[in-house]
Amino acid sequence: MKDDAVNPGTLYLVATPIGNLEDMTFRALRVLKEVDLVAAEDTRHSRKLFSHYGIATPLTSYFAHNESVKGERILENLRQGKSVALITDAGTPAISDPGFLLVRACRDEGLPVTAIPGASAVIAGLSVAGLPTERFAFEGFLPPKTAARGKLFRSLAAEKRTLVFYEAPHRLVASLSDLIEVVGAEREIAVVRELTKLHEEVFRGSAGQALVHFQQGRVRGEIVLLVGPAPEEMQQETVREALLRWHRDTDLPMRQIVKEVARQFGLPGSEVYKESLKLRKEKKE
Repeated sequence: MKDDAVNPGTLYLVATPIGNLEDMTFRALRVLKEVDLVAAEDTRHSRKLFSHYGIATPLTSYFAHNESVKGERILENLRQGKSVALITDAGTPAISDPGFLLVRACRDEGLPVTAIPGASAVIAGLSVAGLPTERFAFEGFLPPKTAARGKLFRSLAAEKRTLVFYEAPHRLVASLSDLIEVVGAEREIAVVRELTKLHEEVFRGSAGQALVHFQQGRVRGEIVLLVGPAPEEMQQETVREALLRWHRDTDLPMRQIVKEVARQFGLPGSEVYKESLKLRKEKKE
């Protein structure tokens, strides 16, 4: 059904450009102009977008550190029948950005939520990287510390899907070094930098080649790091070995580990659970 006007009491999740201001949909512009209120991650940043497109809708802040307080105020506006749009500094709300808690609260109260799709660094990066796209997993921002990154990489080393991460430019070289230590210098990866902007760069090659390339000078801009699927030889571990690896490299409870290993091997959870019981019994003995 065509949506010709904003609906009262509705939360609109509006995607905004990740770089190029022309990456706004006609629908997104209309909604931002017609809603009663726009909740923005950074109102100073959003005012530049509003000024560019002549949007005069009132703005309020909604970011990670005021989600609980501001979320309740936004909910009250929605309960009173006002329409609210949620935007972040760039891309799609609630995707590694504020929004999840507000959306869940709206769902719990039966308040309507509508997505206004648009720019997403995850999808844009994946589409231009030249890595397999049939199956992928988005892992969000990489941990800032080496130990935590290594632990995460080890838990994902045998992943059969393309992995997508966000990374800060000043940590990219360190993250590539940590990745190489876990999966080897030959793993195929892509680094997508400054998506949709003037100096956009897409580097695809081995992890070792990427490290050499990005060690040449200061890395700038927003980074999407993509890691190709593990080669077949890395995928030949047994269910038992996978259970031991997950237990060694993560803090997840065994129930969650069983679920992850079952997904990795495409097996029923009950079958993997039986193997976990065997391991537990052996440890006790």
